[in-house]
Amino acid sequence: MMGRTGPFQWGDVVQVTGPKQRMNTIVLTEGKHLHTQHGSVPHDDFVGADDGSLVQVGEAPHLAIRPLLHDYVMSMPRGAAIIYPKDAAHIVGFADIHPDLTVVEAGVGSGALSLFLLRALHGTGRLVSFERREEFRAVAESNVTGFFGERPANWQTVLGDLEDELPAHVADGEADRVLLDMLAPWDCVDATARALRPGGLVLCYVATVTQLSRTVEAIRADGRFTAPKSSETLVRGWHVEGLAVRPDHRMVAHTGFLMTARRVADGVDLPSFRRRAAKADFADADVEAWTPGAVGDRTPSDKRARRAARDARIQAEAITSGGRPGQAGDEPPTGQPPTSAQVD
Repeated sequence: MMGRTGPFQWGDVVQVTGPKQRMNTIVLTEGKHLHTQHGSVPHDDFVGADDGSLVQVGEAPHLAIRPLLHDYVMSMPRGAAIIYPKDAAHIVGFADIHPDLTVVEAGVGSGALSLFLLRALHGTGRLVSFERREEFRAVAESNVTGFFGERPANWQTVLGDLEDELPAHVADGEADRVLLDMLAPWDCVDATARALRPGGLVLCYVATVTQLSRTVEAIRADGRFTAPKSSETLVRGWHVEGLAVRPDHRMVAHTGFLMTARRVADGVDLPSFRRRAAKADFADADVEAWTPGAVGDRTPSDKRARRAARDARIQAEAITSGGRPGQAGDEPPTGQPPTSAQVD
């Protein structure tokens, strides 16, 4: 779907918005219909219409427009929680992702961050994504293939733990960026330091303050990085209607913390940064608080992951086949993310 312009054609992804701003995301497939509370409309009615046109559904006009990357991410099937566009955009900016880089990512989840990274690499360089669960890797691969229309040649997915598998796929000093979206990034500090070239950057995305604290202390104690910097991104929309201008009652608040640090050259001594945490800094109760359940990490069930993998595969096949129905494409969509969008 990336780069498609002009009138809609079979296989296009279309975002359909109704009168009350309720959105549906569909893949134009022969023989299918879009069903809404206002009625149903065959996908044929969208084919040939200009991007940004109105399509009548029952008695209500609906806006049909090609989704942007962040729209696609929010409506695509997911097996694991995603990195939201507000954080992905800052990751691309703060990590200075640009063409020709070698980027390492762990874990891949549902492929949301992978899409932003691949878009920034623009077909050059290399993205190596590590994932521990095969079901999640399948979801991510289908979502990425569906967006680009094919699997990017510069993208490699690896099944397994980063700490164990990284040396076999990325040589020491080869990586320009290492992005860690995992429960315990502190376990991968040594592997990350070995993979990064001098001047490279590590970025960790964590959900809780206890995770952030332990990650920062591990980076400081390692001695091969500059002083870590930590931040979070809050997005607050505004209601603007005439003179009624005020903040929205709802906002996308905390989703996670971003921590960045730069790799220094071997042999460089930064005494002000090399502070090992005393034993009193962490108690057994603190370590227990970092377990998956305590920090709010709920591992999706195998059933949900398999369902998301199927939905992502069906969507990718519909896009890449140009909207031609097939055995897989005729299956009803299920397992959509908890948003207002759905894939028909």
